[in-house]
Amino acid sequence: MAESAVRPAGAAAAPRHARESLACALERRSFGLVFGVLAAISVVLLMAPTVIVLITSFTSGFSLKFPPPGWSPRWYLALWNDSPEILAAFVLSLKLAAIATSVSIVLAVAAALAIARRREPWARLVESLFLSPLMLPTLALGLALLMLFNLAGTGLSFGTLVVGHVAITAPYVFRTSAASLLQLDASLLESARSLGASPVYAFRTVTLPLILRGVLAGAFIGFMYSFDNVAVSLFLSDARSEVLPIRMWHMIESNLDVRAAAISGVLISVTLVLMVVMERVAGVSRHMR
Repeated sequence: MAESAVRPAGAAAAPRHARESLACALERRSFGLVFGVLAAISVVLLMAPTVIVLITSFTSGFSLKFPPPGWSPRWYLALWNDSPEILAAFVLSLKLAAIATSVSIVLAVAAALAIARRREPWARLVESLFLSPLMLPTLALGLALLMLFNLAGTGLSFGTLVVGHVAITAPYVFRTSAASLLQLDASLLESARSLGASPVYAFRTVTLPLILRGVLAGAFIGFMYSFDNVAVSLFLSDARSEVLPIRMWHMIESNLDVRAAAISGVLISVTLVLMVVMERVAGVSRHMR
């Protein structure tokens, strides 16, 4: 009698367990399907403009039109052969980004060394002030810097452009440098100092080699952000300092010049190559998390 009573109870529990397992499996699959579809839509929305620009840059026509009426690399050849003003703007943008990034490395690494390991309230306040340009819209930051330079009576020049780009690139270098310093074993520095190393020598031989990847990651992000920035450059550049993004802005605004798409194609290709190189050298993705 006991065995006959137990058997129906077990037989009834088995279908219920199977139904619960099936419901859990359906829930997991539906969850994965929904988020998979959302991820696919997000990728398409993010990648579609880039793909359209790349396709349009190979048009044989004389204006930006998608789909292109024909295929030709003529506009890439025109960049090199018939566009001295674009090449001059490209060189100026490289110069500006290189100077701004170099100054940012010096300022940001020094600031990270001073406050990264401190827990005092003033250190957190200084860190927040250093990172504050990341919290402001670049248009607002550019306008504020323009008003500041006007109040100071300095006028606009390449120097003001460098100052503005340092303001937007230094926080990136500081963030990655501070993260690398926080991961650094403090006993290594204590050992170097106990062996008689001066602070400068300990920084050059111990600290800098260990945080170099973080510094390079921040420098790469800051350089690309400076090179591609429009808002700050729009407010702080004068007639003699037309950087490449502003030049492209004027080309598209005036006559939808196809060379702007060709410039974008070159920049996209170079950026992808540099991202692969920096990922191998400095592990950029680890410092962007």
